[in-house]
Amino acid sequence: MFLKGKSAIITGSTSGIGLDYAKAFAADGASVMINGFGDADAIEKERAALEASSGATALYDAADMTKPDEIAALVARCHAELGGPDIIVNNAGIQHVAAIEDFPPDKFEAIIKINLTSAWYMMRAAVPHMKEKKWGRIISTASAHSLVASPNKTAYVMAKHGLAGLTKTVALEVATFGITVNAISPGYVWTPLVEHQIPDTMASRGLTRDQVINDVLLDAQPTKEFVTSEQVAALALYLCRDEAKSITGANLSIDGGWTAA
Repeated sequence: MFLKGKSAIITGSTSGIGLDYAKAFAADGASVMINGFGDADAIEKERAALEASSGATALYDAADMTKPDEIAALVARCHAELGGPDIIVNNAGIQHVAAIEDFPPDKFEAIIKINLTSAWYMMRAAVPHMKEKKWGRIISTASAHSLVASPNKTAYVMAKHGLAGLTKTVALEVATFGITVNAISPGYVWTPLVEHQIPDTMASRGLTRDQVINDVLLDAQPTKEFVTSEQVAALALYLCRDEAKSITGANLSIDGGWTAA
């Protein structure tokens, strides 16, 4: 197990892609700290399963990704209780779909804070620990929307483009410390985040649910299939291995060909 003895923080990991990141890392021996919101009993069930899978420790922390002090405390807790962090995955994200003139400012602010600003604070807190060890892996879940745009998603596209730039910049800053910094840009993955934006897209475009799925979401992906969260997690796991140590500052598409056009 390559990740045995290492620790990982994955934000937004109580469900969806984030939880599959945690499962992949735990299965490879890492201690993991999951984060996010949800039903307490369901979260505890997942935490216990991760611990059983890794043979190491799995912790849950409810840090709010809109609050810098809580982000710093999350990293400090990981360092104190698990060591490291050796790996951080910036995965927390929310979405809202509306034309710019109808976009609620509070939704805009929340999307920027959770999808982009939180990653900056996570990196700021974690990098000193990684530099001390001369090893680290920073991975951020970007999106095909870090490379291309779609209408009615101004805040999300803005945040994901920013995340791609942040990835490149920090990669250059830490390149001589054994730390890699990369983004993974999935196309549409069937997760709660995607499912919850369907009603807004139905309303904003006057479409049925099936039309949104087939004519909006999967229309962008030449494979006409959703990417799976397990595929995204497998790519993240590879980026943690020594074989990937020369991959840094990259934005890796896993989008069924969406951004090839």
